[in-house]
Amino acid sequence: MPPVPKPAVRSPVAGARQPEAGARSRLFAAAFLSVVGLFVAGVLALVIADAAYVDLASARRVLTSPEFRAALWLSLWTSTLTAVLGVAVAAPMGYALSRFRFPGHILIDSIVDLPIILPPLVLGLSLLVFFHTSVGKWIESLGLTFVYERRGIVLCQFLVSASFGIRAAKVGFDGVDRRLEDVALTLGATRAGAFFRVALPLARSGLVAGGVLVWARAFGLFGPLIVFVGAVRMRTEVLPTTVYLEQSVGRLESALVVTLFMLAVAVVALVVIRSLTDRWL
Repeated sequence: MPPVPKPAVRSPVAGARQPEAGARSRLFAAAFLSVVGLFVAGVLALVIADAAYVDLASARRVLTSPEFRAALWLSLWTSTLTAVLGVAVAAPMGYALSRFRFPGHILIDSIVDLPIILPPLVLGLSLLVFFHTSVGKWIESLGLTFVYERRGIVLCQFLVSASFGIRAAKVGFDGVDRRLEDVALTLGATRAGAFFRVALPLARSGLVAGGVLVWARAFGLFGPLIVFVGAVRMRTEVLPTTVYLEQSVGRLESALVVTLFMLAVAVVALVVIRSLTDRWL
C-alpha cells in the first residue's frame, strides 16, 4: 500500500503566521536587555564606588561604635512599630477602597497617594506647624508630646510610608474575586466573616508586601525627621540621621559605611517582597 500522507499542520488561527526566532527578534531582545543592563550597571557602579572608598578597619570601627548601635536599635524598633501600624491601617483601608464606592471615592483615593507624591520634608514641616496650632497644643497637653521626641519618629514614619501599604493592600484585595465572598455570604457568613475568612487570607501577599514596603520606607526616612524630631545623638538619631551627621563633620568613610549597611538592608527587604509575592501569587 502506498504511504498515507500526513495531514498538514495548520495554525490554530486561520491565516496566522507562526512566530519566527530570527535575527530581528534577537536584535529586539538585545536592545531591550541592553537598557536593563545599563541601568543595573549604573546602580552597581555607585555601590562599588562606595565600597571601594572604605576599608575594613573603618567599617569595623563604625559598626561597633555605641552611636551606631543606638541608631540601629532605634531605627529597627521604630520601623517595625510603624510597619505594624501601617498594616493595621492598610488592611481596612485597602479593602474599603477596593470594595466600596461612595461619594468622593476618587478624591479620597487620590488623597491617600499624596504622601507618596509630596516631598517627605513637606510632611515634617507640616507636622511641626500642626503642633503649634491650638489642636496640636491640646494634644501635647494630654501628655502626647511628639516634637523632638522618639514617638515623633514613629509619627513621621507612619505618615510618610502608610500610603505604600494601603496601595499594596488595595492591589491585593483587587485580585480577590468578589464572587468568593458572595458565596461565603450565601452560606451564612457575615460580611466581617467573609472578610476575615476569605478576602484577608487571599490578599495576604499584598498585605505582606505592603508591610515590608512600609518598613523599608520608614527605615530609610530622613528629611521630615530632621525637621520634626531633630538629630540628637543617642536620643533621636536613626541610621539616615547618622549618615547626615557623619558627613556634615567630614567623616565621609563613616557615612559610607552606614550607607552600605542600609543598602544591604534594602536589598534584603526587596528580596523578601519578591520571594513572598512569587510564592503566594
